[in-house]
Amino acid sequence: MAESRKKGKQDGKTQPAELVRTAAALLGELTGRPAESVLGLHKDDDGWKVMVEVVELPRIPRATDVIGCYEVTLDDDGDLVSYERQRRYTRAQAGDR
Repeated sequence: MAESRKKGKQDGKTQPAELVRTAAALLGELTGRPAESVLGLHKDDDGWKVMVEVVELPRIPRATDVIGCYEVTLDDDGDLVSYERQRRYTRAQAGDR
């Protein structure tokens, strides 16, 4: 993973697309489930916050899958600081994600 981070740097700074890829990959390793989508990325005093969706419980039909939305925090080098599930919902659930 360190080699891929080096490729994502320009002027010593990790690029946003690389931060997103790193957060999704790390969350997949930690939860044992691949990231389904990335909902957002922003910088704050603690580092970079990446919101990532994971299918926690696949069901048939897919509209009833249980989705977890996680906040992954990375430092400026792209190293994991923390991750936490923010909410859980079914795929078909309407409203603000």
